[in-house]
Amino acid sequence: MSAAPESSHVSKAGARTLRLRPIIAGLVALLVAWVVVAYLVLPDWWKGFEKRHPALSDAPTLTATSSGIPGDPLNVFVIATQEQLTQGLVKAGWYPADRITLESSIRIAEDSALHRSYDEAPVSALFLFGRKQDLAFEKPVGKDPRERHHVRFWKASEVDDEGMPAWWGAATYDRSVGFSHTTGEVTHHISPDVDAERNLILDDLQAQGAAGISFQDAFQKAGGRNGGGDPWRSDGRLGMAEFDPAR
Repeated sequence: MSAAPESSHVSKAGARTLRLRPIIAGLVALLVAWVVVAYLVLPDWWKGFEKRHPALSDAPTLTATSSGIPGDPLNVFVIATQEQLTQGLVKAGWYPADRITLESSIRIAEDSALHRSYDEAPVSALFLFGRKQDLAFEKPVGKDPRERHHVRFWKASEVDDEGMPAWWGAATYDRSVGFSHTTGEVTHHISPDVDAERNLILDDLQAQGAAGISFQDAFQKAGGRNGGGDPWRSDGRLGMAEFDPAR
């Protein structure tokens, strides 16, 4: 008569163990998956990405003004031909910026003051690899050139094994026109959230056929000031997009 409670206790413990087994097995599987991804898959993937394009080795992080003052941060890296990059942005609503000439300088000043649109308004020169940007694009916001999304691109000297070029980009948002805090010159002031502009570029390129959208962590500083003295902040990630060389 006294053995029944003990048998009941044993059966309850066994049932509890049976219920816990799937949970324990699931936790073990998650742990194994995390180890594989974190320590094997992702490191190999990054090595493969860097191997595909050598421009990622010893990469720069900041542009500079013509006076050597630190400029806008680099936050975009695109593997594409010039045609793929240009067509992708144009189809997404970006306009190639006009060159800075006396005529374009007068026009942007007049259109900003009179609140007239100028979709191809020029952008100032920033320098990387000892030269100013190779390409510049903007996406207008509002009625005049005072506010706009814009990005500058510099072509890297390296190509990958398939001959694909790469482009370093600095994407920022012009929020207003004013005087530079460093030189006193008339300039655009940027929004501090440079990550939002990085993400906009990646989204637009992905919508136009770019594959392999990804991020490299710990690439950029958490923040700083650009050539006009405007503060900027970042999560430090470099946004990357790659086009298919066969397209």
